[in-house]
Amino acid sequence: MKDEDLTMTGPVPPYLVFLGDEHRLLLAKTGVGIAQWAPERCIGQYRLSRQAIHLGLQDLSPEEAVAKGAKSLVIGVAGIGGAIPPAWRAVLHEALEAGLDIVAGMHERLHDDAELAERASKLGRRLVDLRDPPADLSVGTGKPRSGRRVLTVGTDCAVGKKFTALAVWRELRARGEAADFCATGQTGVLISGKGFAIDSVVSDFISGAAERLAPANDPAHWDVIEGQGSIFHPAYAGVSLGLLHGSQPEAIILCHEAGRERLGYFEDFPTPPLDLAIARHLEAARLTSPDVRCAGISLNTKSLAEGEALALCKTLSAELHLPVTDPIRMGAGPLVDRLLSIPPKP
Repeated sequence: MKDEDLTMTGPVPPYLVFLGDEHRLLLAKTGVGIAQWAPERCIGQYRLSRQAIHLGLQDLSPEEAVAKGAKSLVIGVAGIGGAIPPAWRAVLHEALEAGLDIVAGMHERLHDDAELAERASKLGRRLVDLRDPPADLSVGTGKPRSGRRVLTVGTDCAVGKKFTALAVWRELRARGEAADFCATGQTGVLISGKGFAIDSVVSDFISGAAERLAPANDPAHWDVIEGQGSIFHPAYAGVSLGLLHGSQPEAIILCHEAGRERLGYFEDFPTPPLDLAIARHLEAARLTSPDVRCAGISLNTKSLAEGEALALCKTLSAELHLPVTDPIRMGAGPLVDRLLSIPPKP
């Protein structure tokens, strides 16, 4: 799907990224991701307080953003539970009055707000719910299909699966490889302009949705699939497993944040040891991809000094006999080297 195919149904850039008064990085990852990976799609940011996260974009009101060419207000915060706070309602109406579409990836749909939907209709503006999946999805088949696929998986949520997939995709393209980034969450869709949020799919159809996102392709073509959740997560393991089966990856890349010993906001649960996480993912993936292998570890080292980060990557690589790198800080080269060393399927 090309960007222009989305002009009537999907988000239309440039974006004004709305952050409310959110100061927690983990909950503002949608806005952070858009600003980092698709700055050309962003006009500015709209914050309700100076304590809110700053994306490095210009602070603008909806009226100021429209004057600069903005087309959509994108909600850049994804709170636990996915509800739209009542305090935001006035902001959303303000954006519509200014001439902006509203784009959200919350579990609570914009269209379910009758007053907001009526106002958008009167003003000729669109409400774009990124969690509305295609209506004609089918169950997964599990049948082998052509093309090469790599899926990012994680020891927890928000450890770098999306950023890793984007970094690997860009490195593959830089080396002249045919490759696509397959977005499975709202941030990825806003960055790439295509895909859909797979965690909004009815559970029976998750594997089929993954097959739709990464269909049969040329034998040398790579689909780099953005992972979701973790099979070790008590709340989100279901979507992770369905995505793993439907992706039928010939390779996985395990993502982990250095120093994270407990699941984020689920502190009663520890993150798994890396060797166990690799083994469990490979075991589950073999249901539909018998020859799957791990291509390496993507280690989020944001909490470490540079020397510490390099030393930890080297130590883990020796222990696990796999490439280990922080693809944002050190580059995705080692991971792509390992991917390209995998013999193509016959």
